[in-house]
Amino acid sequence: MSLYPFIRVASSKSRRINAGTAIANGMLFTRMAADDKLGMDAGITRRDYLNSTLVASGGLLLSGACPMELLAQADWNGYGGVGEYSNSNGNTFEVMTEAHKIRDHVFDPLPADVPDTGEQYDCVVVGGGISGLAAALFFARQGGRNRTCLVLENHPIFGGEAKGNEFLVDGQRVIAHQGSAMYFPSFAGTFLADFYQSIGIGPDAFPYQTWTGKDPALPVAKTPYPEGGRNSAFFFGPRFGKSAGMWLTDPWGKGLEGAPIAAQARRELLKMQSGAADFQPPKQHGDEISRRLDSMTFEQHLMEKFGLSRQTVRTFLSPVSGGGSGLGADALSAYADYAADVLLPWDHEKGVQMFPGGNAGVARHIVKSLIPDALPGLATLESVARTPVDFTALDRPGTSRIRLRTTVVSVQHEAGSVKVVYARDGNLASVRARSVIVAGGSWTAKHIVKDLPAPHRDAYAQFYRAPCLMANVAVRNWRFLYKLGISECQWFEGIGNYTAVRKLATFGAVSPTLSPDSPVVLTLKILFSNPELSIGEQVSSGRAELISTPFRGYEKRIREQFTIMFGSLGFDARRDIAGIILNRWGHAYLSAQPGFFFGKDGKPGPGEVLRNTPFDRISFANSDLAGIMDHRTSILEAHRAVGQALERIRT
Repeated sequence: MSLYPFIRVASSKSRRINAGTAIANGMLFTRMAADDKLGMDAGITRRDYLNSTLVASGGLLLSGACPMELLAQADWNGYGGVGEYSNSNGNTFEVMTEAHKIRDHVFDPLPADVPDTGEQYDCVVVGGGISGLAAALFFARQGGRNRTCLVLENHPIFGGEAKGNEFLVDGQRVIAHQGSAMYFPSFAGTFLADFYQSIGIGPDAFPYQTWTGKDPALPVAKTPYPEGGRNSAFFFGPRFGKSAGMWLTDPWGKGLEGAPIAAQARRELLKMQSGAADFQPPKQHGDEISRRLDSMTFEQHLMEKFGLSRQTVRTFLSPVSGGGSGLGADALSAYADYAADVLLPWDHEKGVQMFPGGNAGVARHIVKSLIPDALPGLATLESVARTPVDFTALDRPGTSRIRLRTTVVSVQHEAGSVKVVYARDGNLASVRARSVIVAGGSWTAKHIVKDLPAPHRDAYAQFYRAPCLMANVAVRNWRFLYKLGISECQWFEGIGNYTAVRKLATFGAVSPTLSPDSPVVLTLKILFSNPELSIGEQVSSGRAELISTPFRGYEKRIREQFTIMFGSLGFDARRDIAGIILNRWGHAYLSAQPGFFFGKDGKPGPGEVLRNTPFDRISFANSDLAGIMDHRTSILEAHRAVGQALERIRT
């Protein structure tokens, strides 16, 4: 049989359909011309994708595998940037497919002949995100001399969602976060403040880029989140009857005057923005107000508090109003919007801070404290941010070790210890531990921990993790925004919801200055809320879309979105976009539904079950147990889990 069965010598029948083929080809060339105008095959984003596809597809042809399998992988990860995070942008295709084997029970039952490495540890930590890294550090500090600990992490580099993306744009380095973003200075003398100090993160504000050039300075925030000042704008498109698009600058300062929205919606939004409401927020976790809020959705609370209509909430506030928990206000507990302020007070006078690559900075400082040789040099902000990781130092023999590219598939009690089985390089292996801290997310923990008691299984069934796509778009300059007098904006249709220019902390080896002609990264947080569906259906349908869309599909939508919004301001996607990195997080956010925090029908909240009840030698950490997607809860949950593990070891 021919290797090319669909190539035929033209017959009389084929000649009869050539006219139709010509029309189809014309449409194809039209699409290609449109793609070319968007810059779909220009610059670093496409070059690396095309090269990897050509090399990989050649390998597949030699192996006899289906080329579509490889094309799916090559055009799923996309461009990863430069530096040590370049092969770990979000959940890569490799990480995802390995984890899905757990979901699909590929390892159930385990083979009888899984090799035993012969290693035995006092503690094995499953997951190398901030919670897992902090657990290993707490274990090293509190466990006593010569206690051994192994961290098993499935990604190519530690950090979980606390990782960064780096671009080189015309010779300049620009950095953005992949997931976990902001750092909140703690009050002096608190547990968190002391912890940060102990790993080299002091109480002082970070140094940031300063304005330069002949143009009058425009306010630029330290975070990628719009603050709603005079330097902000709303964009309205066809959904609001503006086919050519319309910008409204300083929308709140202008009282939404000129916005193409109904008068009723304008009144509702202005009332909400003014904060004028007869409502007392909760003062303590578990007080009457917090419990009442946990009994309703955030959407119901907004409607009750400000008199908003459901349509106003869903048109203008969702999913942005639920941006810290992945879904929109229709699905989330109303207390989810208050819990962090109640449980995690911080020093507002110092202002929110942000490492260049988000909380990758926190993860790196923890690793520096845990395994100093992994990040040679001093434990300063500049050194930890700029010094490349010595990956060979992470898993050397010693009391604390981190093993990367390792997917844990089974955690099971056996003969007075815990047997941990993992997959690495296509092979299974096992180690033994006197205790285990499961610091990975709930979506894998419920599968890998064997023989879970019924209360734990029931608790895990109440965890809903929503997907998120963090798209980082490097542009050669942001003069198109400056021309409008803005550095941040928000929109209500298309892909994403908002973006903002941010000034970077300068200890990350970036330019010390910023101007409208500076390269910057514009971040889009793309969420998948669908208020017509139940919370379970929303997270499943969103994850299906995230997984099934190739890199090229998202890249085109982003380029089109930017062209629609910024084209009239002089933006040219082909010329101005230097690169796009997609960070796919299939289970990014614990979306806390009503009843998650304090339970329902007299039963405790699911997080409380797992926090307060270790399963013999197995303890549970991760921020999802607290219901607050914040790296600070990752640290606090790790500290609690280590205490439980040590108590079990010592008894």
